[in-house]
Amino acid sequence: MSVGFRVETFESAEAFLESVHRDSIGCVVLDVRMAGMSGLDLLRHLVATGSRIPAIMLTAHADDETRRRSLEAGAVAFLEKPFRSSTLLDAVRTALASA
Repeated sequence: MSVGFRVETFESAEAFLESVHRDSIGCVVLDVRMAGMSGLDLLRHLVATGSRIPAIMLTAHADDETRRRSLEAGAVAFLEKPFRSSTLLDAVRTALASA
């Protein structure tokens, strides 16, 4: 079901960073555990380079420390898998509103 968002996927954090469209992205949805650069490392990189793209972190391996580090790094939301699609949509809307 379409909810009106244009979505672009990337093979990795590194592929995202190489994208020429990076500056037009409204928000990113990152998994904590990704091949290569982790989602948390990408979030930290974005913040360190002055990016204002809001981020939502996802994980199937949640713990309090990872949640804390993600939110302190600037994540708008931290969602544990499995989650309802409505929960993700609410987080995306919140992220876009914060941009």
